[in-house]
Amino acid sequence: MATERKAEVVRDTSETQIRVAINIDGSGRQHLDTGVPFLDHMLDQIARHGLIDLEITARGDLHIDAHHTVEDVGITLGQAFAKAMGDKKGIRRYGHAYVPLDEALSRVVVDFSGRPGLEFHVPFTRAMIGQFDVDLAHEFFQGFVNHAQLTLHVDNLRGDNAHHQCETVFKAFGRALRMAAELDPRAVGTIPSTKGSL
Repeated sequence: MATERKAEVVRDTSETQIRVAINIDGSGRQHLDTGVPFLDHMLDQIARHGLIDLEITARGDLHIDAHHTVEDVGITLGQAFAKAMGDKKGIRRYGHAYVPLDEALSRVVVDFSGRPGLEFHVPFTRAMIGQFDVDLAHEFFQGFVNHAQLTLHVDNLRGDNAHHQCETVFKAFGRALRMAAELDPRAVGTIPSTKGSL
């Protein structure tokens, strides 16, 4: 590989202090410490299924709730992803995945379009997964999409267990990212767009 697709981003605000380091062409190694255990579990799915090396540490105002931490982790991860992807030459650009977990099934489709867009359709069957507010899943992906500059469609097609619904979404997201970010040996040095840029 000509250049390593790695990046590190630090975000420091009055609400959160976050560090993200990624290697897009990794093996799924991860070190996750956000202070939100369920978020760590979901980030682990992205790393393992996306084969992305991921280091994330976060300190946030969890005495209020997890909203700022989850959203800002999404923002910072999106920034790191955009930085690591560089000019996007030679990538496949599009990626998709269907992932089941018992009764649950989700589909995620990614386009490294250079334009932020999120369609998130996950009818969670309950409001909380343990201490995790399911609304925060949307906040994570919105933050990621806005800063990674990609189009993301997320659909949970079926599911009765909210944990299963959420986990299939994050697993499918990791796999779709992996496919879209993969370098295509038939498209070395080219931009997969008629515009000539992404």
